[in-house]
Amino acid sequence: MTINTIKKHSPLRGLGALFLLFALPSMAQDGGISPEMLAKIQQSKPKGNAEKALVNAMATMSINDLAKNAAKLGKIDTKFSIETPKQSIHNQKSSGRCWMFSSMNVLRSRFALEHKDTLAVEYSQDYLFFYDQLEKANLFLQGTIETASKSMDDPEVKFFFRSPLNDGGTFCGIIDLTKKYGLVPQSVRPETYQAENTRLMSNIIKTKLREYGLELRSMVNAKKKTTAINDRKTEMLAEVYRILSMTLGEPVKEFTYAHRDKNGKIKGEEKTYTPLEFYKETVKEPIEDTFIMLMNDPRHPYYKVYEVEYDRHTYDGHNWRYINLPIEDIESIAIASLKDGRKMYSSYDLPQMDRNRGYMDLNLWDYSTLFDTQFPMNKAERISTFESMSAHAMTLTAVDLDKNGKPKKWKVENSWGAGNGQQGYAIMTEDWFREYMFRLVVDKKYVPENILKLKDEKPTMIPYDDPLFKAEE
Repeated sequence: MTINTIKKHSPLRGLGALFLLFALPSMAQDGGISPEMLAKIQQSKPKGNAEKALVNAMATMSINDLAKNAAKLGKIDTKFSIETPKQSIHNQKSSGRCWMFSSMNVLRSRFALEHKDTLAVEYSQDYLFFYDQLEKANLFLQGTIETASKSMDDPEVKFFFRSPLNDGGTFCGIIDLTKKYGLVPQSVRPETYQAENTRLMSNIIKTKLREYGLELRSMVNAKKKTTAINDRKTEMLAEVYRILSMTLGEPVKEFTYAHRDKNGKIKGEEKTYTPLEFYKETVKEPIEDTFIMLMNDPRHPYYKVYEVEYDRHTYDGHNWRYINLPIEDIESIAIASLKDGRKMYSSYDLPQMDRNRGYMDLNLWDYSTLFDTQFPMNKAERISTFESMSAHAMTLTAVDLDKNGKPKKWKVENSWGAGNGQQGYAIMTEDWFREYMFRLVVDKKYVPENILKLKDEKPTMIPYDDPLFKAEE
């Protein structure tokens, strides 16, 4: 029966006819769950008393408690054949700044190594995070200007408005932000509550940015002069700057500082610095000329250069550009760096991780046995289906090699505080590392020449909505 038939033959009119239409029994569309299909589905019942017992247990217990692999509960082997010098553990708290903590871990470890461990430096995350948020606000506003002619339903426009601001990122942010704004010691600009708890601050600024984005689109489409649009954008950024100053503190422009050893004892005379002067003194070599980004993404051909669109922190900065390599090559490069005492920025997905113990193993929880089913997707399939992505950055610090020089396990410095995991560190098995490690940033001198020369090739562009490239948190 059609709507027209109902209207013609029924005394009901308007809403009454519509109600009658939806009250009629419906026939299953192709692709829907028909009564026959549902009957077949419902035939899948508990297979025996053991499964019935599991059903009862799941009503009152955590799935992870039931799936816990008892064979993996023993003492964790914490001995490593190659380990870089330890340093103080930091804590990103309730923020997505793992990329910044991991990057700064690398920079401060290089400073200590340069001074043969006689000096130590702690960089301020709060200071650089201020400019990270300001630059990302500008990246969004400029993006709305440049896409103003497109519909709000356009995927690129949706990309900007869906997430005008975030606190995640990559090593590219450290490259561009430090070069532009420098660094300051943590003692000069310590963490604020809002830096450690970013969600509400970020949401407030995102609301303003979406409002501003609509206004800028209207100005562009109303054919306002470019100077007027840019002036208005500057006013908008001034408001964002004011909010950031209230929540993170006004960025320091000059400060006095005396270097200290790792025990906090003052070494040398107090000096006056600008942030850029402090950056140049403690980092020395330009970061972009020192490091190279590598990836293991089995969806794409290896030994090729790729670049992720819009995966950057500043409008005038660098997108994430990397050489895609087999995991064996990445491991060899990482081992060479660790043998020379050099820590590295690295990033991972975090399934099968015991966060309390700081341990990653592919079989910590046996979901396959618990549910009597298999989970056979490989690394490429997990990425393609949004099952797995580069989600969390940590600092690669150690590797344990067997008698043949092959890795058995790896160790990372995390940014969840010294009370987490193995006194702030986490240990991962070799099998886990191969499945869930994605990014590595390493000094170029540890990369074989045949691989290093690839960096100058024209990159293949990866779209901004690629499943692998979530901002690391």
